Amino acid sequence: MALSNQAKKRVRQNKKSEDHNRTLRSRLSRSIRLVFQAIDDKDEKANDLIKDAQSNLDRAAKKNIIHKNKAARTKSRIDKYLNKSK
Repeated sequence: MALSNQAKKRVRQNKKSEDHNRTLRSRLSRSIRLVFQAIDDKDEKANDLIKDAQSNLDRAAKKNIIHKNKAARTKSRIDKYLNKSK
């Protein structure tokens, strides 16, 4: 239990950032999942979804939601999956 005012404020701030980061992470995973589904279905809007997913990955890496190497690795995997499916 936080005793000082500073510790209480940090608890509030951590809760707020945790909730915000959770929404960003779920948006990111959803966009990645949609990309792989679109590639599997040979959907025409797969390229738009890929752009959106890569943008979300870069944004998440910039805000330290995920590591920058993980973002690069995931973008590379998406590209490989797209090229393999053609």
